[in-house]
Amino acid sequence: MNQKTRSLLKIILPLLLGVLLVWYSLYQISLTELLLYFKKADYFWVVLGMFFGLLSHLSRAYRWRFQLEPMGYHIKFGNSIMAVFATYLINYTIPRAGEVARASILTNYEAVPFEKGIGTIVAERIADVIVMLGIIMITLFLEFEFIYAFLIDKFDPLKIILGFITLLLLVLIFLRYIKRSNSKVALKIKTFVNGLIEGALSIFKMKKKWAFIFHTLFIWLMYVLMFYVTTFSLEQTSNIPFAAVLIAFIAGSFSIAATNGGIGSYPEAIVLAFLLFNLPEDPSRALGWIMWTSQTLLIIIFGGLSLIYLPIFNRKKSL
Repeated sequence: MNQKTRSLLKIILPLLLGVLLVWYSLYQISLTELLLYFKKADYFWVVLGMFFGLLSHLSRAYRWRFQLEPMGYHIKFGNSIMAVFATYLINYTIPRAGEVARASILTNYEAVPFEKGIGTIVAERIADVIVMLGIIMITLFLEFEFIYAFLIDKFDPLKIILGFITLLLLVLIFLRYIKRSNSKVALKIKTFVNGLIEGALSIFKMKKKWAFIFHTLFIWLMYVLMFYVTTFSLEQTSNIPFAAVLIAFIAGSFSIAATNGGIGSYPEAIVLAFLLFNLPEDPSRALGWIMWTSQTLLIIIFGGLSLIYLPIFNRKKSL
């Protein structure tokens, strides 16, 4: 398979999956019933969730400046904000194209070399991955009894133990192979892991490392709060356990990478997570659509305005 075909598949497959999941979701709950949930929703909590989402995006834009300052680039906060919102909006069309556009915006309006802009974006993604892994570990720790009881209820304990031992052995064999192998796949994995470690360590070499760490934690706290407060918008989901919130939040976060901006995949991820807690499907699916729609609306409004206002803002500054 040549590079052109591979690139084309990376664009088409997420779009097709998104369309398929939207069809499946609307097959499970009629559009009329879904709109009824939207009509009955308490929009105070929806708007509050959008506000927390907005704070996370502003914090991300502010955090970006800490990475560029050590390289001698003091970018305008306005450009940073608009570049971040433009990134999110463009990612709804072509996956990962937003990151390229974000670095290009800095090159065009702040004279930051493209490769340096991309480097900072990769480094911040590494920081986000580390925090996400931390959230997963905290969830496993806080909800160990629930997860353990769920696994025992659904699976034979002996099979769980054998499965865990098998998985551990496979991981050890895989790590040993990666360490010794010089294949393309092994080299890519080693490069990724080394980049992850290097990126994590580089945070502590920043002049404003504690401010960077604070904003990284703040961004993810806002994400969790955005999800949590929006659950109050529907009566049927207003009293769900916090364990369900954490697990659904993790599932929803991963689903965003599956399709463009999580279209179709996000509501279904919420349903799957809530089913673990025996929550009804229809309200769970409706909540997923309310969350996805409200946050997408936020991105469309601010992302669209950013793309329009970027040249105007920088023209004024250059006069």
